[in-house]
Amino acid sequence: MGYYIGVDLGTSSLKLMLVDPMGGILKTTSRSYDVKYPRSGWSEQSPEDWWSAFLDGADELLDGFDSSLIKAIGVGGQMHGLVALDENDRVLRPAILWNDGRTFKEVEYLNCEIGKDKLSGNTANIAFAGFTAPKILWMKKNEPELFVKIKKIMLPKDYLNYKLTGSFATDLSDASGMLLLDVKNRCWSKEMIDICGITEDMLPKLYESYEVIGTVKDSVSSKLGIKSDVIVVAGAGDNAAAAVGTGTVGNGKCNISLGTSGTVFISADEFSVDTNNALHSFCHSDGRYHLMGCILSAASCNKWLCENVFKTKDIGAEIANIKEEMLGNNEVYFLPYLMGERSPVNDTDARGVFIGMTPATTREEMLLAVIEGVTFAIRDNLEVARSLGLEITTSKLCGGGARSELWQKILANALGLTLELPSTEEGPGYGGAILAMVGAGEYGSVKEAASELAEVRGTVCPTSDLTEKYEKKYKIYKQIYPALKCVFKNMRSI
Repeated sequence: MGYYIGVDLGTSSLKLMLVDPMGGILKTTSRSYDVKYPRSGWSEQSPEDWWSAFLDGADELLDGFDSSLIKAIGVGGQMHGLVALDENDRVLRPAILWNDGRTFKEVEYLNCEIGKDKLSGNTANIAFAGFTAPKILWMKKNEPELFVKIKKIMLPKDYLNYKLTGSFATDLSDASGMLLLDVKNRCWSKEMIDICGITEDMLPKLYESYEVIGTVKDSVSSKLGIKSDVIVVAGAGDNAAAAVGTGTVGNGKCNISLGTSGTVFISADEFSVDTNNALHSFCHSDGRYHLMGCILSAASCNKWLCENVFKTKDIGAEIANIKEEMLGNNEVYFLPYLMGERSPVNDTDARGVFIGMTPATTREEMLLAVIEGVTFAIRDNLEVARSLGLEITTSKLCGGGARSELWQKILANALGLTLELPSTEEGPGYGGAILAMVGAGEYGSVKEAASELAEVRGTVCPTSDLTEKYEKKYKIYKQIYPALKCVFKNMRSI
């Protein structure tokens, strides 16, 4: 008998779960921390806050349990963030996060001057503002005095693993989102390293997500009361970890995640590239591959509207006021580009927009428009996948937004999908625990573990009448961004 710790290093909080070998979740804890927005479009966080949150949360997690029975730890974490350390392992600057849009000039340089074809040939992807390589170029140009001090470049969850083990490591799923990895061949791209003006020894050693990178340091062992032979696996980017946690392992399986951001994740046995690079081609944490579309603002749009505009934190009560007869009949639309947008439009200038409002517009209609707008942005990515010939009729659904029955119904009908609801909604943390089990030898493979442990508690099916209404609404929604694209660009120059 032993226990496993799964960690979800998110944007707003760090969540931990204690899991038994049969997949039972024994206890969960969480610790929140701040995101700083020093300028419009910027998004930063202190890596030290993540470590403090882990230590404090783990201490509570293990209270009441025999901590000597902990066998392994696996971390799923927010992707793309730039963590830069100097020769003394000091953090040089706050981490530049996945939803930071400051790198629009670097993205333009990479996509236009280096060229999308070359980028795609080297990495299977093109440049997006959230990716790590543009952040490195931004730091090189704007903070040269700090750039020359960089000795280690890592991703958020890798900083946590480094503090746990002292091992400078990353996994292939997370590394795929840096625009520095040759995804097809699962190795660093020498061409991209040269373009960014760095060296390969500044980058972590690459592992599969389930591989062991080391054991916990003595200082961690004594602090938490766990044994010094507790292993730590490489872990995974949050979406790949969530896919494992929901059982999205195997060719053609789909998972939709509604957290701070939103994703469409499609697992694949073989490597493939969307010819327009609207979807990302990444390594999966099972040793295979996946296609993914990501929107920067999902459930965070609800939080923004309720807290910043309505001045309430009771989002559930606001959603409860939306009547079922409003679904498919709302005349208000919302473009959910609060932080710019990634997939499939790749536009850092894009912004959030309400359209169709009248003097009679209610707060319920505004909130419904936000939920529908995020859903339509998810569908934009799903439509790209379908255009590649992928037949997607069923998807898992996870993340904070997935708890809303209203949103479940809207998603099923607006996307035309049967949605399967996993028994646990905390995909990344649960996926991290499953990866830890595989690393410890509890299961022979990620696919075996996910098939055994990821259970479904219910399904939500679309209905023909509501699907038809949302089909008409989506056709109108699709016209909004193209009509405003030039306006967004002109706003940047003011």
